Amino acid sequence: MPQVTMRQMLEAGVHFGHQTRYWNPKMAPYIFGARGKIHIINLEKTVPLFNDAMNFLSSIAQKRGTVLFLGTKRSARESIKEEAERCGMPFMTQRWLGGTLTNFRTVKQSVARLKELESAETDGTFDKLVKHEVLGLRREREKLDASLGGIKEMNRLPDVIFVIDIGHEDIAIKEAKKLGIPVIAVVDTNYDPALVDYAIPGNDDAIRAVQLYARAAADAVLEGKAAAPNSASVREEEFSAESADEGKGRRAPAKKGDKKADAPADAAAPAAE
Repeated sequence: MPQVTMRQMLEAGVHFGHQTRYWNPKMAPYIFGARGKIHIINLEKTVPLFNDAMNFLSSIAQKRGTVLFLGTKRSARESIKEEAERCGMPFMTQRWLGGTLTNFRTVKQSVARLKELESAETDGTFDKLVKHEVLGLRREREKLDASLGGIKEMNRLPDVIFVIDIGHEDIAIKEAKKLGIPVIAVVDTNYDPALVDYAIPGNDDAIRAVQLYARAAADAVLEGKAAAPNSASVREEEFSAESADEGKGRRAPAKKGDKKADAPADAAAPAAE
């Protein structure tokens, strides 16, 4: 799959960390040094970790898994939404609703309500209501769409979550950890990389850096989908295998005068005298 290079990361500002006074000592192995009281991230460590994470994303997509793109901070919203839509994956860019994962059944009920309101607005149901009722229902739909619109086609829990800022999305990460859902996340110098399964040391604030992460993640998903076995081909192979198995169990037509062929298949051999 296409690999992100160190030059691309440098141009996007991935190497700029937070102020040195806010650092997390557990990020020490990934810090190159400091410049003007700003930590500089060692991209020689970031590049292989990033590419490993993208390979994992691609493998999930190849198995027809679901990747939830998550970025609710202002600098991440647009890129996360755009790239998730491009690769056909669910996303959340507004406030994370507590219980989105751990109380998924209730969330699905809210999603069903959203779809019901969307259908009512397009099938003429709203035309039969008075103005103030329509306004109330539209406000309800808009509110639900803002918080759940990105996951309304996510019919089951995701197989992995791709996160931009683990501090901003700490509740989501705790829920994923509780359910055993792997988390891929960009981790800046002020957080603990051990909190996630695939940590990507890097700037989690710069818009260009976020765009690079999200674009690469979407590309990885698309590549995985393209490599997935075609469902029709799989069914055809299964049918061929079943036919071959059945053929092995069939006996050849008996020929006239062929005593061996006319004999029962399960006839016992005569006992030796």
